[in-house]
Amino acid sequence: MNRNRDFEGRRILITGGASGIGLATARMIADRGGRAAVLDRDRAALDRLDITGVTGHLADVAETPDVEAAVAAAAAEMGGIDGVVCAAGIDHQEPLARITDAAWARSIGVNLTSPMLVMRAALPHLAGAGAMEGAGAASAVFISSAAGLVPLKGRASYCAAKAGVVMLAKSLAMELADQGVRVNAICPGAIDTPLFRTSWEPTPDPEATLAAIRRRYALERIGTPDEIAAAVLWLLGPEAGYVTGVALAVDGGRSFH
Repeated sequence: MNRNRDFEGRRILITGGASGIGLATARMIADRGGRAAVLDRDRAALDRLDITGVTGHLADVAETPDVEAAVAAAAAEMGGIDGVVCAAGIDHQEPLARITDAAWARSIGVNLTSPMLVMRAALPHLAGAGAMEGAGAASAVFISSAAGLVPLKGRASYCAAKAGVVMLAKSLAMELADQGVRVNAICPGAIDTPLFRTSWEPTPDPEATLAAIRRRYALERIGTPDEIAAAVLWLLGPEAGYVTGVALAVDGGRSFH
C-alpha cells in the first residue's frame, strides 16, 4: 500500500495531542493526508501547533462539559469523526501511605475516565462512519502503558488506571463491534516525551535513574513518539480491519523482560 496519502479523507480526534505521543500521531496523520482535531488543556502548546490539517481545541478531558463541547466542535469542523486516539495522560508516583483522595481521583480521571468520556461523546459520529463505510472502518485507539501489563512500585494509581484502560478497550470492542467500530489499546514502554522526563530528570542522580529504567527493557533503550504513532496509525487504518480488542505492547520488551 502507498502510505503517502493513505489517510486521505480520514478525520481523527486526538486527546493529549499538543505534545508527546499525541502530537507525533497528529503530525503523522497530517503527513499522510488526514485531518486531526487535537484536544488538550495546555493552551500554550495548542497555540504552538502549526501543522496543516491539524487544529486545536482547549479542553480538560477529565471534565464532561469540556469533552462534550470540544468533541462537538471538532466534529463540526471536520465534518465528522471516524477515528479517535486517547493519548492524554498524567503520571503519579507516590507511596500508598501518602496518596491523597484528590491525587488518586485526578490520576484515575485523566488516565481512565477520560477515554470513556471521549468515546461516549464521539460514538454517534464513529457509529455513523462505521455504518456508512463498512464494518471496522471506524476505529479508536487508547494509549495505555506497559505499566498496565506489568506493575511498577509506588505507582498504584497510574498502574491501576492504565490496566483499566486495557479492559475498557476490550469491553468497548465487544460492545461496539455491531456498530462498525473497532477499539484497541497500545501499551507503550518508556517513550521520550515531556511526561516521561518528569519521571527521571528531577531525581538526585538522573543519569543513574535513566540507566536503571533502560535495564527494564530487552532492547535497553528509550522509544520515540513516532514509534508509537506508527502503531497507532496501523490500528486506525484498513490494514488492521480485522483487529479489535487487543492490547498491543510496543515496549521494547518490557512486558516480558
